[in-house]
Amino acid sequence: MPEKLDSTPVPDFAEQIRLSGRVFVVLGAGNGIGRQVSHALAQAGAKVGCVDRDPDLAKHVANEIGGHPLTGDITQRHDVARLFGEAREAIGAVSGLVDIVGMPHLGPLAALDDARWASQFDLVLNHAFLAMQIGGAAIAETGGGSMVFVASMAGLVSLPGQAAYGAAKAALIHLVATMGSELGPARVRVNAVAPGFVRTPRLNTMLNEPQWAALGKHIPLGAAASPSEIAGPILFLASDLASHVTGQTLLVDGGIARTVHLPKLW
Repeated sequence: MPEKLDSTPVPDFAEQIRLSGRVFVVLGAGNGIGRQVSHALAQAGAKVGCVDRDPDLAKHVANEIGGHPLTGDITQRHDVARLFGEAREAIGAVSGLVDIVGMPHLGPLAALDDARWASQFDLVLNHAFLAMQIGGAAIAETGGGSMVFVASMAGLVSLPGQAAYGAAKAALIHLVATMGSELGPARVRVNAVAPGFVRTPRLNTMLNEPQWAALGKHIPLGAAASPSEIAGPILFLASDLASHVTGQTLLVDGGIARTVHLPKLW
């Protein structure tokens, strides 16, 4: 006998990517991945608070998308609290957060002094703690929503010259997993994407085209990501398409982190 026909209701999947009327705060919105994410959220219908420590960059992106510029130091508790308060007053109750901030201090661990070690954790981990604590409470007050953090492939695999950065990103990945559990009952989802090599404005000043091409030969998909290719997965995690996803880190690296380069053995 054939099985009973499935009559489960089918949702409007295309509509689930929509964020109509929801308020998102983007930390590090000024350029690169942050700018692309701000555009992605706005195109999906969200109202976006564009946070950058450079007021001109915050205003530029906000003007591009019809968002609201916000400026502050996201490593300071009082500033993070102020930013969420200003976002609520200017555009409405916050239901989402995307955190892009986190610059690596490159070089061998032995060459790092105490100040640069502490700075690396401020830039990557400590501000994320503040964002999760203050932002998570704000989002819970609205009845739930989503937070998406940008981790890194460096937090999952060992990369030369990125010991401190990798350690901080690994801690961020663990924090995301833990907060996914803690904030789940409040219907606040917490996830991350872990990019590999991305052609951000900062990295484009460090690498020339021949170097990018040489790097691309080690990436199974053939090239480093564009910032927009990281914004897409972030939009997925921020949307209702990922309504049953929390505490997870999505590796978005073109396949490079799971490859092993061996001498020819056959």
